[in-house]
Amino acid sequence: MTDAKTIQHILNSTIQSLTTVIPIQFEVLPPSLTTQPYEQKELSVLIALLGDVRGRLIIDTNESTISQIGEAMFGMKIEGEMIESFTGELGNMVAGNLCTLLEKDALTLDISPPTVLTGETKFYGFQQAFKLPLNFNNAPPSNVLLTIDEA
Repeated sequence: MTDAKTIQHILNSTIQSLTTVIPIQFEVLPPSLTTQPYEQKELSVLIALLGDVRGRLIIDTNESTISQIGEAMFGMKIEGEMIESFTGELGNMVAGNLCTLLEKDALTLDISPPTVLTGETKFYGFQQAFKLPLNFNNAPPSNVLLTIDEA
């Protein structure tokens, strides 16, 4: 079983990764446990975490937030088909940075390629999940979901 200290470390490192990668101001609210199914409303990216801890990192967001982030990073509006593409790339950047942060503390993780989901979707198949709410200015709230699979 993954212990509480490891989970707290992963959550803290996830917050650090988000603040490193995302160049716009946002507020991170306290995490909470969530049960299945988790319901996405608009847009998300799912990346599997493999290694010392197994689970998934899901960034559940919306087009408005992705467009704000993309514009801050690239100086141009992100719209149309680029929304989905950039959502996957943002997931890659956050998960890759998370792995780098955790490796410094001898926790080895690898990531899968991103899976982008659009529309209303329900997620099943996780034993425990931690929801990390994010508030961006002038956009609906986003969530980061961290699922942990037991060995």
